[in-house]
Amino acid sequence: MTGQNIRYLRKKHGYSQQELANQLSVPRSSVSDYERGYTQVNLENLIKISEIFNVSIDAILKQNLAHQDMEVVRNDDFRVLAISVNAENQNNIELVETKAEAGYLASFSNPEYIRDLPKISFPMIPQGTYRAFEIIGDSMLPIESGSIVICAYVEQLQHIKKNRTYVVISKSEGVVYKRVIPDFEQKKLLLISDNDMYLPYTISFDEIAEIWHYYAHLSFSDAKQHSTALADSKLQDMQRKITEIHREIVKRP
Repeated sequence: MTGQNIRYLRKKHGYSQQELANQLSVPRSSVSDYERGYTQVNLENLIKISEIFNVSIDAILKQNLAHQDMEVVRNDDFRVLAISVNAENQNNIELVETKAEAGYLASFSNPEYIRDLPKISFPMIPQGTYRAFEIIGDSMLPIESGSIVICAYVEQLQHIKKNRTYVVISKSEGVVYKRVIPDFEQKKLLLISDNDMYLPYTISFDEIAEIWHYYAHLSFSDAKQHSTALADSKLQDMQRKITEIHREIVKRP
């Protein structure tokens, strides 16, 4: 625990191992050994570390200081939401990349897992709890594959708005970004893709682990070029369907 706390404090305050070693008047290898638990820290250096980082010796020895930067939010609809905060006690925006979706589904309520997710910043964002999700696929065009959708946490299902877009987290469907129509009487959501090539489907309230309301998105391609490609794709699809209809008509006696 002590070594983990020293490593945590050093990184939180932006010290390299060498810089902390200089402050303690010890070799860099000694700091490395402290952090890995290979060497016990003597009382003199414990006092110095306590003074450098303004943390009590008792906390360094007995507490998991990394948990001080974590918060767990509880509400009526969803059991636990783990979030992390920065040095100014403001909520971070954690990024859930596509490659991390499986891990997120298993560990989204684990504070230590959430703490280790990559963080992004977004200027002038209102106060609240946000998370960012990488969107893969073309079901929500014109938001193209690879975009980052920034969403605000929905605390209660009753706050869901009809025909707004949300990232829905569930064990059955994983992480999906869809337009949503809530049915509060039947306790289910209708999830609709903006690309009409994908059929709508429903999910019950019981299946939902988290739900996040769209706030903004970051795209990484030329929007005009993408729009032109989308129009071309739709035109080709229309031409294909017309050709198929024409063939059926020709086949008729």
